[in-house]
Amino acid sequence: MMNYKLFIISALCIFISQKMNAQYILQGQVMDAETKQKLEGVAIYLVELKKGTQTHKDGSFKFTSIKPGKYLIECSHAGYKSIIKHIILQQDTSIQLFLHKATKELSEIVVTAVTRAAEIKVNPMMIHVMDKQALQEQSSTNIIDALKAVPGVNQLSTGAAISKPIIRGLGFNRVLTLNDGIRQEGQQWGDEHGIEIDEFLADKVEIVKGPGSLVYGSDGIAGVINIITAKFPMQGKSKTQFTSMYQSNNGLFANSIANSGNRNGIQWMARLSQKVASNYQNSWDGRVYNSGFGELNASATLGINKSWGHTDFTVSTYNSILNLVEGERDSMGNFTYINAFGQENTAQSEDLHAYKIGFPHQVINHTRVVSKSFFVLPKGTWHSHVAFQNNKRKEFASATTPHEKELFFDLNTINYTFYYNTESNSKWDYSLGASGMWQQNINKGQEVIVPAYQLFDIGFFVFAQRKIKNKLFFQSGLRIDNRTLQADSYIDNISQDEKFQELKKNFQGLSASLGLAYLKSNKESWKINISRGYRAPNIAELSANGKHEGTLRYEYGNIALKPEISHQIDIGYSFNSDHVSFEISPFLNFVSNYIYTKKLVNSLGLDSIPDPTDPTPAFQFAKGNALLAGGELYLDIHPHPYDWLHIVNTFDYVQAQNMDTRTDSTKYLPQIPSPKYSLELKATKEKWFKYFINTYAKASFNYYFQQRKIFSAYNTETATPGYSLFGTSVGTSIRTKGLQDGLSISIIGDNIFNKTYQNHLSRLKYAPLNMATGRQGVYNMGRNISVKLNITI
Repeated sequence: MMNYKLFIISALCIFISQKMNAQYILQGQVMDAETKQKLEGVAIYLVELKKGTQTHKDGSFKFTSIKPGKYLIECSHAGYKSIIKHIILQQDTSIQLFLHKATKELSEIVVTAVTRAAEIKVNPMMIHVMDKQALQEQSSTNIIDALKAVPGVNQLSTGAAISKPIIRGLGFNRVLTLNDGIRQEGQQWGDEHGIEIDEFLADKVEIVKGPGSLVYGSDGIAGVINIITAKFPMQGKSKTQFTSMYQSNNGLFANSIANSGNRNGIQWMARLSQKVASNYQNSWDGRVYNSGFGELNASATLGINKSWGHTDFTVSTYNSILNLVEGERDSMGNFTYINAFGQENTAQSEDLHAYKIGFPHQVINHTRVVSKSFFVLPKGTWHSHVAFQNNKRKEFASATTPHEKELFFDLNTINYTFYYNTESNSKWDYSLGASGMWQQNINKGQEVIVPAYQLFDIGFFVFAQRKIKNKLFFQSGLRIDNRTLQADSYIDNISQDEKFQELKKNFQGLSASLGLAYLKSNKESWKINISRGYRAPNIAELSANGKHEGTLRYEYGNIALKPEISHQIDIGYSFNSDHVSFEISPFLNFVSNYIYTKKLVNSLGLDSIPDPTDPTPAFQFAKGNALLAGGELYLDIHPHPYDWLHIVNTFDYVQAQNMDTRTDSTKYLPQIPSPKYSLELKATKEKWFKYFINTYAKASFNYYFQQRKIFSAYNTETATPGYSLFGTSVGTSIRTKGLQDGLSISIIGDNIFNKTYQNHLSRLKYAPLNMATGRQGVYNMGRNISVKLNITI
């Protein structure tokens, strides 16, 4: 009897072992759909496995040692429309792929900012993707600034160096920024706290609009921005890339060098980047004193990619010095500053043109260690992401005490995400997992504006999707979150008053989404997504008490705040023919317990000034029920026979109201972007003469409508007039021997007519009055010519 049982157990173990160790071959051939010509050099990529190859002269390709499972294969080639195809591998498999010439602007796109890689057209969520080429054609001073052309995406800026993303009118902790799928955590609650990610790391950016993404937890009720680094080279390949950039307006110099390779399943990637800029300028302010900045960043990734899956280990460091504009001027309108002896000086030409550290300024050091693993199992895949982040943000306020850290936040964060994706032959695909973070923030500066705190967050989610007859795609998900927040009491060193009371809070929330995508034909598709999002109030909203340089305000928290709950409906329609591409995506978002800031006034109706020696006005966090409505529109016309010409129109609009009041300006929410219309004329040529490829030239017109639906009560914010900005750009790639991917160059002109304007979401709008001109605040950047150069060997 025992021998019989042992035989059964042994046989079962052998069967399981064979199943787990089974490996198959995936091969195929790629041809032109019309001429049936076999295509050489076509890039073939297995998305989940992070494995790539190229077709040979006969159009053939081959992957070996692939475990059974369900995979997404991406096929792309210059001048052709990309193909995205799901492959269920249960045996050695051979496929044929036919590529069509690329005349359509909206081609097949893979997105990864969800539980599994998917085609954008069958995902009910509203997702926009900027690829490497689109990023190359943009002029920017930081990674969020590079997204300014995306409909529905704006930025809250403090000068040229600091930008915070706004999606459909919502920002701060309501937008989750991801670095290769890992939450970026670095004091996101602050107005003048930027995103600590090297701009040169970005190979693609995915923007998920709305609270439909459930993997990353609380806070993402506005959406998710996933900044994705470049793919590893194909097996047996290595490459070195050099990137250089110059901008005329602020004399920005930036350089980045990277090396990557793939040898016998060992993959690596390393990058070193540097950036330095002087003061930017416009025709009314001249050069804006103390608006320069600098960066020095490095990252290194080492990975193993085998038949069982892959694992990567990344270490990165981001280091920047950001000068903060205060906007103080003398009676002649010249910028002034306080020198090391406490005297007020007028900024001279050498001060305005110098690359130097001024006061106040911030020093940011962000260290990041990440481990990501992917395992192919018999009936699915297992994903494991663990990261440690340390963010040190120091603020130096006075030249008289240059080494004194007025503010010093030391933030430690451990992020974790674990989930299992089922991969079977059934019609349903499921994802189950947990994610969250542990966080501790310590104050080490002379001043304390938020208390030291500890946070623990955990959430559990389940996600399901199904394809019905190749036309209807259904997906739904549910997530439960719990967040514990504890803050220490604090006695002010000078007044000996209790500045912060001990705080203990526990927040719980439910997030959910339900969506459908319907492919009516090869040209038309519909989407609808209904979602519920949850965001717990952050430490500043609950407990702030102090002035932060760069915000131009003294902020008070509100201990009575409750979590924000978002209920949103998104509808999308797209039509994509050979010569017309059209998309429209309206939305409606109701947010209960919406948190915002309003200015405080004294008994005389004047600004409340907490410090008699400092004129900075006081603001306090408040809550209400908000309704946001709007959407985006996209129309690209590329008429026959002029397929090389694209006439691209975009429009985005959002209106936001406080539903608790309908009488005066308090019915509007503050910091809502103005509507924007963009027109772009772009001419492209795939091959030009012998060496030039992917050549383009474009001209753009951007009109920002006036924003008068503002929260003007208590002088909280002011209206912004409309303005127009014109731009132009040209670029090409050059292929020569010895250059693996060639040399590419772009020349970009922004605001070429040197328009003087203030963006409604610029913090510098509220800088002090210029007594010489009567103009309030500081204006945005004037004409700027950028040159970008990329060399890959």
